[in-house]
Amino acid sequence: MRAGIRVLAYLVLACFSGLAGLSTLRAAGYPERNVRVIVPFGQGGPTDVIARVFAQKLSENLGHQFYVENMPGAGGNIGTAAAARAGGDGYTILVISTGFMVNPSLYAKVPYDPIKDFTPLTLAAVSPNVIFTNPSVPAKTLKELVDLIKASPGKYSYAQPAMGSTPHLSAELFKQTFGLDLVMVPFTSAGLAVNAVLSNQPSIGFTALPPTIGLINEGKLNGLAIEALKRSPTIPNVPTIAEAGVPGQEADTLTGFVLPAGTPPAIVAQLHAEMVKIGALPEIRERLEKIGFNPVLNTPAEFGERIKSEMERWGKVVKAANLKIE
Repeated sequence: MRAGIRVLAYLVLACFSGLAGLSTLRAAGYPERNVRVIVPFGQGGPTDVIARVFAQKLSENLGHQFYVENMPGAGGNIGTAAAARAGGDGYTILVISTGFMVNPSLYAKVPYDPIKDFTPLTLAAVSPNVIFTNPSVPAKTLKELVDLIKASPGKYSYAQPAMGSTPHLSAELFKQTFGLDLVMVPFTSAGLAVNAVLSNQPSIGFTALPPTIGLINEGKLNGLAIEALKRSPTIPNVPTIAEAGVPGQEADTLTGFVLPAGTPPAIVAQLHAEMVKIGALPEIRERLEKIGFNPVLNTPAEFGERIKSEMERWGKVVKAANLKIE
């Protein structure tokens, strides 16, 4: 039912009416050749994993190869710029994370405009961020952690996976909320940030959920709060950030798909319908949930609004924290 409503919405937007318009669901002859799926990060991260899950199914369903091309560098800006220059013919898809929306306010100059240069396709999945500590830290709740940091300004530091990532920005928002003197230690991946906290250097971490699940459940890390509206079934004993006493600071790491501006509406509609179908498969949902992501698969219009709201929200945090990358 929901997929049917989405299709009809596209037909109206494309100025078609009646049953004859249903032919626009599948663009004539598309795809006629292989399609490039750009991941602006290295292999193995959550953006790359989700890109490959969907690319494999798109290849199976549409008869041509949807191949992933990793183009890491400059916080995702290099691969994103390449996608913006590719042209809207339907043969380039960009897989994005939150940095796509944050970088324009974080970097002095970015080689793309998230709104003008791209057409939203869908928000594929989201994963809440989590606040955790090395078990040696005496604070066992978020409130106790705040009190501990306040009692020793400048003594404690936190690990985060990438400059401008939502874990980084949610940590800065946390600092701003409580006026904490907490030193930031940047890493280049969530895995490295988690390993640093395991080694107690530093002792506090803010990352996306996936790389911490097993470690928290095994007691090797102490989960203080998950930055979501409800608890995660993967770490059910960790409270939400509101339950931990800090409402209104929910934050997640998202993975979505966009197309270069100018992509024909019929191709957008066709790809979106395929994405929704893939995301509804039980084995795909199970695979995403197992790595700590919740499938979303919303409409292009809904994803477009989410992009704008993320830009506004995190832009304010970047400005308040005086963060800037030249």
